[in-house]
Amino acid sequence: MKRLFRCICPTLGRYSFFAVTAFLFVLCLSTTAFAVDDMWTVANRIIVDVYEHIAGISTVLAGLMSAVAVIGAKMSNNQHKVDQAWDWLRRIWVAWAVINGIGAFLSYVLPLFQGLATLDPGIASSTP
Repeated sequence: MKRLFRCICPTLGRYSFFAVTAFLFVLCLSTTAFAVDDMWTVANRIIVDVYEHIAGISTVLAGLMSAVAVIGAKMSNNQHKVDQAWDWLRRIWVAWAVINGIGAFLSYVLPLFQGLATLDPGIASSTP
């Protein structure tokens, strides 16, 4: 039986040895993660971090694109192209105001709802 098995898969022993060794290596090097915060605190921190990056990148890009639009308007010799450049400049700043306005709105409104979305397990609900 052993000979038949080696005939069908001669390298299976080597592959299984490496697989078990790799599994034990990963198991030994892995660390246990202990949750300090709850899921909502971590999600809030991630969302704030991502939004700060988006707001920063949008500000840099709005400034860069504004410079390109102004240079395009000043260097153009065609009134139609100048009008298009000013329209693009207006669109750029409206988009920037919307992106940053979302963050300002949320930072203003979020404290107003603090503590409203809580569940008290000791209080019975009025619905059947």
